[in-house]
Amino acid sequence: MQSFDVVIAGGGVAGLALACGLEGSGLRIAVVENTPPKCTFSAAEPYALRVSAINAASEKLLTHLGVWSAIKEMRASAYGGMEVWDNDSFGRITFSANEQNLTHLGHIVENNVVRDALWHKASQLRDVTLLAPAAIKKVAWGENDVFITLEDENMLTARLIVGADGANSWLRSHADIPLTFWDYEHTALVATIRTEKPHEGIARQAFNGEGILAFLPLSDPHLCSIVWSQGATEAARRQTLDKASFDKELAVAFDLRLGLCQLESDRLTIPLIGRYARQFAAQRLALLGDAAHTIHPLAGQGVNLGFMDVAMLIGEIKRLHREGKDFGQYLYLRDYERSRKHSAALMLAGMQGFRELFEGNNPAKKLLRDIGLVLADSLPGVKPQLLNHAMGLSDMPKWLEKLSLEESL
Repeated sequence: MQSFDVVIAGGGVAGLALACGLEGSGLRIAVVENTPPKCTFSAAEPYALRVSAINAASEKLLTHLGVWSAIKEMRASAYGGMEVWDNDSFGRITFSANEQNLTHLGHIVENNVVRDALWHKASQLRDVTLLAPAAIKKVAWGENDVFITLEDENMLTARLIVGADGANSWLRSHADIPLTFWDYEHTALVATIRTEKPHEGIARQAFNGEGILAFLPLSDPHLCSIVWSQGATEAARRQTLDKASFDKELAVAFDLRLGLCQLESDRLTIPLIGRYARQFAAQRLALLGDAAHTIHPLAGQGVNLGFMDVAMLIGEIKRLHREGKDFGQYLYLRDYERSRKHSAALMLAGMQGFRELFEGNNPAKKLLRDIGLVLADSLPGVKPQLLNHAMGLSDMPKWLEKLSLEESL
C-alpha cells in the first residue's frame, strides 16, 4: 500500500496543474490517469480540433507552474482583438489589446498541447507520482484517510482525494454528490478552416437567431478553429454535408467577414450540456474543473474557470498545510467550495442569460441586444470592465493576484 497526501483522480489539464502547483510544499502527490498523453507533439502535425482560449489569469497560473514557455514553443496563437456582432443587424462590440496598452488579450491553444506540457512537467517533479495507465476501482472514506483501490488491485491511501476526472466524473458519482444539469439544446460543431482573408489575430463571434459561430485565430494567418453552436439537427446535417456545400454555408453564416472558407479537417460535433455539482467539496474530497461544472462555450471560459479552481485549491492546501491543519477536512475545504461555487454560478448564470438574449429573431429582443452591444461598445468605462472579466483578472485567488503584482513591479 502506497501512502500519499493528495491523490488526484484524472490526468487532464486541471489535475496535472494541481499536481504541479503543489510541488515543493512537502506533500506527496499522486495522479491516477487511465489514458496518458503521447507527448510526441510535432509542429508539422495538423491542428487538433479541440482548442481553448487561454486568458490572462490562466496564463499567469501556467507561467507560475513553469509550463507556459513550453506551451508557446509548441504552438500557441496570441490574439490581440475580439469582435462580436449580431448578424443582419447593427449590434457590434470590439476589443483591442492596443487600446488597453496590452500586448495581447489571450491565446488560442490546442488542449493536447497544454496537457502535454503539464504532463512532461509533472513527470519531472520529485514530489509527484504519475500512475498511468491506471484507473480507480473503489474508494472508501475513513476518519483520517481515503482508501483507494485501483483496477490492478494496488491500494493507495491519501488525506485528500481530488476529482479532476471530467464532466462524467466517476468520483463525483461514487461520492453521491448530486448534479444539476440542463441541456442547452445546442451542439457544437468544431473544425479547422482556411480563410480567404487573413484573420489578423482577431477572435470573432457572430450571433444569429439559430446559433453562435466563433472563428478563433491560429498561428497560420489564414487558419481558424471554428466553434459553431447550433441545434442538434442542423449540426448533424452540416457534419455530413459535402465539403463544397459546407464551405458555402459557413462563409454565408459568417457574413463573408473573412471571405471564402475551406474546410481543412474532419468535423466533430459535441452536445452542449450545462452541469453544476451541488457540492464542490466533502470530507476528504474536492472537485475541480469539469467534474464540478461545465458551461456553454460561447465565451470560451470553461477551461479558464477550471484553472482558477486549481489556483484556489493550490492556495488553500498550501496555506492549511503551513498552518498545521488537516486540509482534507470538509471544515477547512469550505472556503474553497464557497469561493468556486460562487464564481461558477455567476459564470453559468451569465452565459445562460447571454445565450437566451441572443437566441431567436424576435424583433424586440433583437433591438434590445443590438442596443446593448452598441452601448457596451461606446459608454466610458464599460469595455475595460468587460475585458477585465474576459481576461479572468477579477477571478484570481489572492496569492496569484499578489504574485502577478510583484512580477509587474
